[in-house]
Amino acid sequence: MKVVLIKELEGYGGFGDVISVKDGFARNYLIPRGIALPATEGNLSHVNNILSQRARKLQKEKEKAQAFAKKLSGLVLEIVRQVGEKGKLFGSVTSQDIAQALQEKGFDVDRKKVMLKNPIKDIGIYTITLRLHPEVSVDIKVDVKPSQ
Repeated sequence: MKVVLIKELEGYGGFGDVISVKDGFARNYLIPRGIALPATEGNLSHVNNILSQRARKLQKEKEKAQAFAKKLSGLVLEIVRQVGEKGKLFGSVTSQDIAQALQEKGFDVDRKKVMLKNPIKDIGIYTITLRLHPEVSVDIKVDVKPSQ
């Protein structure tokens, strides 16, 4: 029996995939649990409409992210922290601190979008990547300075 998946099913496929399964598996497991629908013409067109709506939504989000990336490109954030004798910071600069500094500049960026491998523990200028969308990222500079 051919069915169209409306939820991801591990080992079989994802949303919108048409797969062939045994009749009993489809009637007793997939269809009653809302994982799949019979692969009729109406169900296929319904799933294709949903897929096209998702594609349009993702394209709009990507365009918004690209416009936001243009605003952020070339930005230099200054973060002032207390330092010890050898230039080591008391504490560190984390993705939360960078997101907060961006918010103070008027850019609303979630801290999860700040790609910081390790917290910054020294004074200096660092290049940080912001992943605004799965296909859109931008590099900004973070200048960590000592407080006076």
